[in-house]
Amino acid sequence: MSKRYSLFPICISEKSSIFAVHSLSWRCNYGKRNLKTSMTMIKKYVEENEARMLEELFSLIRIPSVSAQPDHKEDMVRCAERWKELLLEAGVDKAEVMPSKGNPMVYAERIVDPNAKTVLVYGHYDVMPAEPFELWKTEPFEPVIKDGRLWARGADDDKGQSFIQAKAFEYIVKNNLLKHNIKFILEGEEEIGSPSLSAFCEKHKELLKCDVILVSDTSMIAKDIPSLTVGLRGLAYWQIEVTGPNHDLHSGHFGGAVANPINVLCKLITDVTDKDGKIQFPNFYDDVEEVSKEERAMVAQIPFDEEAYKKSLDVEELFGEKGYSTIEHTGFRPSFDVCGIWGGYQGEGAKTVIPSKAYAKLSCRLVPHQDHKKIGQLVVDYFKRVAPKTVKVNIESLHGGQGYVCPIDLPAYKAAERGFEMAFGKRPIAARRGGSIPIIAAFEEILGVKTVLMGFGLESNLIHSPNENIQLDMYWQAIEAVINFHLEYDKL
Repeated sequence: MSKRYSLFPICISEKSSIFAVHSLSWRCNYGKRNLKTSMTMIKKYVEENEARMLEELFSLIRIPSVSAQPDHKEDMVRCAERWKELLLEAGVDKAEVMPSKGNPMVYAERIVDPNAKTVLVYGHYDVMPAEPFELWKTEPFEPVIKDGRLWARGADDDKGQSFIQAKAFEYIVKNNLLKHNIKFILEGEEEIGSPSLSAFCEKHKELLKCDVILVSDTSMIAKDIPSLTVGLRGLAYWQIEVTGPNHDLHSGHFGGAVANPINVLCKLITDVTDKDGKIQFPNFYDDVEEVSKEERAMVAQIPFDEEAYKKSLDVEELFGEKGYSTIEHTGFRPSFDVCGIWGGYQGEGAKTVIPSKAYAKLSCRLVPHQDHKKIGQLVVDYFKRVAPKTVKVNIESLHGGQGYVCPIDLPAYKAAERGFEMAFGKRPIAARRGGSIPIIAAFEEILGVKTVLMGFGLESNLIHSPNENIQLDMYWQAIEAVINFHLEYDKL
């Protein structure tokens, strides 16, 4: 790659989903002196306030706001209140912790002009459970700086990334640069599917009224390959229960005569995908958008080192639907996974038992046009139909959400693109990513506005896993990118 940064950005049209790949040389079209001055001012501010900013972030991380575990209910409230304090200190006009059907919402705003454009910043303060604790090299809720990284649950997802937004806002306010309105909405249930946020948005449409939504809760392709997420997969999630005998049985007395629920469950799950990775639910692919040969050829030009990818995961071979690349597997094709499975004896030593019950948590990542409600019912019907009469099967849909696509000709997207250019020195690639943020599609449906996904995570950050972390210098670069987004947005 030349010093002028010749890139192959992927451009996705919302309506046609057609990619256009352009080889181009990028040169910043701003006066070098003004740009240098602006960047110097930002870096100086960060350097002068780094210790304070980190301690503020640590105060959030130290609160174990795990939404999936009821024992942390009080921690959710504490974390919401702490966010309220930090946003007030950052410069909002008002901030409040508001009730919802579940965990509280944090709302804040700074209104410079009722007639000006409004950016709504969304984030979440809940985090994934830290278990298994024994795999952590540090205490998950006691932040540690080591090897240029911050190690802690929430360092990236999403306390760290939401904090980036808050500190960018702080800089703009304190330097009297804000010319549009900014609102914040932070929820405490994203990691469990945002069950309360849609109803909250419906109830408070006027309060949340805006022109665009800005989110930092996604990732980049690599640190040296900045990217903006323009597509997210949808999600469907279930829990299945398989019941055999009415109580646990002695495996010697009954083994071979009574079906083992764990064995049956494993067989049911295994049969979902064939040897080529194709998902076998009937009609599952009916609404899947097929990618053209031209589009696939363009996708193939994305910089991707498969060997490095495998090495980073410590696997010898990858798996996925036959006929598609790894990038296509995660960005353009649906998937089926077992997220948890249990039953029978789990303790030390041996216990010869046929369990009465077996359980699993199942999920599908869905692509645009696949409806999570339709898929949810389709999967429920499938398992009840194919289950053998030797067991009883109960399966429940837990939550889900639709996929999302952001048009690259959206003015706010262009502002984000220029923000990345100025902070990272390269025009970002527009890329679809494999994750899901179900509320993003709901925002569009309820509030009628698009979302720009300006995320700064990396695969090495290990979100949802033990030893979650983020590179410290990424915080400061990301803050710079978001600051420049706001400055560029004012030029639209």
